[in-house]
Amino acid sequence: MELQPEMILLDQSYATKEDAIRACGKLLVDAGCVEAGYVDAMIERNKLVSTYMGNFIAIPHGTDEAKKFVKKSGISIIQAPEGVQFGADDTEDVAMVLFGIAGIGDEHLDILQKIAIFCSDVDNVVKLADAQTKAEIIEYLQEVE
Repeated sequence: MELQPEMILLDQSYATKEDAIRACGKLLVDAGCVEAGYVDAMIERNKLVSTYMGNFIAIPHGTDEAKKFVKKSGISIIQAPEGVQFGADDTEDVAMVLFGIAGIGDEHLDILQKIAIFCSDVDNVVKLADAQTKAEIIEYLQEVE
């Protein structure tokens, strides 16, 4: 899947994980990947099972029931250098990079796998968190292809 610069936000800050998830979802909506109802399903998914994946990464995505809102597969990326707390306040479940994903059929599973492989190396996450341009982020993630 080709990453789109307009679906990447750099140097963002959010008071809550819900705000951060909504921002991921808005990028997907604005790009025509999903209908607005998908964003609420992203919040719901995170309530059911945290979308925090470890290594300072969160991958917000909708529930299975929300597949009806997906128009095309897409991925949004938000860099949040100050971090967004995804766990209880006393945990270290802090995301510095968020990947909002939507997939037609099972396409999102392929997207998830590529992100997981790349981000399993915390040095790669640091590269994403420190990137100064959208082009840098795209370049790092295209190395996974």
